[in-house]
Amino acid sequence: MTGALDIGYGQLALSLIFILAGGIASLRLKLGLERDLLWGTVRTVSQLALMAVVLAWIFEVRAWYIVVPIYGLMIFFAARIIRGRVRTTTVRYFVPTFLSMLLSYMLVTFIVVDLIVQARPWYMPEYFLPLGGMVIGNSMNAIAIALDRLFNDLLRRRGEVELLLCLGATGTEASADMFRDAVKAGMIPSINAMMGVGLVTIPGMMTGQLLAGSDPLVAVKYQIMVMLMLVGSTAIGSVLVISLVRRRCFSADHRLTVRAADRPRKSR
Repeated sequence: MTGALDIGYGQLALSLIFILAGGIASLRLKLGLERDLLWGTVRTVSQLALMAVVLAWIFEVRAWYIVVPIYGLMIFFAARIIRGRVRTTTVRYFVPTFLSMLLSYMLVTFIVVDLIVQARPWYMPEYFLPLGGMVIGNSMNAIAIALDRLFNDLLRRRGEVELLLCLGATGTEASADMFRDAVKAGMIPSINAMMGVGLVTIPGMMTGQLLAGSDPLVAVKYQIMVMLMLVGSTAIGSVLVISLVRRRCFSADHRLTVRAADRPRKSR
């Protein structure tokens, strides 16, 4: 086999039976998820169709000044998704989150594509964007978990933190335990994924290469690289983001400034 089997549009339409099944379950159980299922399906189809068009153009142009800004835009939207998922507080964390992600993900993706895969040129879009997208997708979830844990712990343990501040501790010292717990919470899913890979699941990267007809050994090498890459990017991204955001949780005179939101965000 030289490539993945093509799927006709009629065959693809059969996939809607899974959404139909979910909709029926929602109606029967009165879950109220029918609208979300419909809207999610529309967004999935339209966004991926748009991605196919954009990627075809990028693969044809093959210019770094197109690939790098596109990757930066992907990171920007990931940061916006994080802002929508993490409970709103009085701390403005979007800018440090975006800048930390931009720096760490660009660095990790460059190392992987240029030094490990050794694609030439280093910005080869067939490698840079898919591998970079994996970094963003997995690390985005880790950062959202880490930020949510940090804010929740600072709010829940406010009395303890303020007592330490009154005793002369700095904001960094008073929140040291919460910092470690937040980073740990963000990293655990990636570590758990390493434990089950190859035994419980055949991961996405390896599955894609097998479907495309790659040698299983080559697919395994890529998957090992991806798993290690994701753990590293999760660790670097979580530490950078939490470090910068934590500073915004305290004033210049070491007072805790985190407050719960007046109105929680509506779930979507």
